Amino acid sequence: MIYLDANASEPLRPEARAAALAAMEVTGNPSSVHQAGRAARRVLEGARESLAAQFAARAQDVVFTSGATEANALAIHALGQGRSVLVGATEHDAVRAAAPKAVVIPVLPSGLVDLLVLDQMLAEHPNALVCLMAANNETGVLHDIAAAAWVCAAHGAILHVDAAQAAGRCREDWLKFGASSVALSGHKAGGPLGAGALVFSSAYGEHVAPLLRGGGQERGWRGGTPGLPAIAGMAAAFDGPYDAMKIAEYRDELEAFCVGLGGQVMGADAARLPNTVCVALPGVRADTQLIALDMAGVAVSAGSACSSGKVAASHVLMAMGMGDLAGQAIRVSLPWNVIQADCTAFKQAYEMMAKRALHRNPVPLTQAQFAN
Repeated sequence: MIYLDANASEPLRPEARAAALAAMEVTGNPSSVHQAGRAARRVLEGARESLAAQFAARAQDVVFTSGATEANALAIHALGQGRSVLVGATEHDAVRAAAPKAVVIPVLPSGLVDLLVLDQMLAEHPNALVCLMAANNETGVLHDIAAAAWVCAAHGAILHVDAAQAAGRCREDWLKFGASSVALSGHKAGGPLGAGALVFSSAYGEHVAPLLRGGGQERGWRGGTPGLPAIAGMAAAFDGPYDAMKIAEYRDELEAFCVGLGGQVMGADAARLPNTVCVALPGVRADTQLIALDMAGVAVSAGSACSSGKVAASHVLMAMGMGDLAGQAIRVSLPWNVIQADCTAFKQAYEMMAKRALHRNPVPLTQAQFAN
């Protein structure tokens, strides 16, 4: 199997595996005061300090969670109290579900949030909490977080950044740009599944209202015994190397090949993650493409992997105004360890799929046909 679905989950990095295995050998609960507990606590705090250093934060402002979904929910719960909540139209379902009554910020056809509209919306909702993802999980489009933070600050609003896809793939100091908090996901960076973090700026880290109450762990911010191996592996994964230039070259190679066969790249006019290709094949359903590629031994996806295995028209692409193409796009996300042979295998499988599918169905599907 050629695995090209890194935005769903990166392959485990060797340094993350080593750190997780070492943490498994540590007997004790980090909350215990005896020697074994103190040893576990040292592993936990070492991971906290590592993440803080990597994301320009103080160690005391790092809250460990079960993943980015919980981190986003905690941020909205902690920072959104008494505020209007505004979310980008292309945000991950984890953010949309955590703020079901949020005001939606439209995006441009490029996938970038419309900052002029955001400015107008904040004039009507001052002191709001704005939630924007650093990088879209489907298209790879990178929002201008520094510009968004500036707009927010002009209206007394605060900005939460979902960096689940961007962290580890592009080195940006979102907190220095003006974000109030940043959500992280360990397995999106090549760590074990089951760990994430919410990193606050120093202005907000002392005022966290817990979402999960328990035994006072994480300074009372988040109850429950922390998953030490996953946390240790996450910290090691974020500290690992990432050859963005090489991966971007592979991305561009695949995009050019798909376009040559009739594909249309989504978000092509915006800055994007180096590893993400979102390409629609007009007239060919996304699930048809996925099945054909899977049968050829190539793993890709359509939209988010967090939709219970469902393949449906992408709300991200619909928000970008892609219409019928929203149900005809696949996502190819290159892992940190991708090689040329993986790209060659994808191109061979994609060419075979595209020629067969277009031969069988030369007339583009309408949105109504896709729904049926």
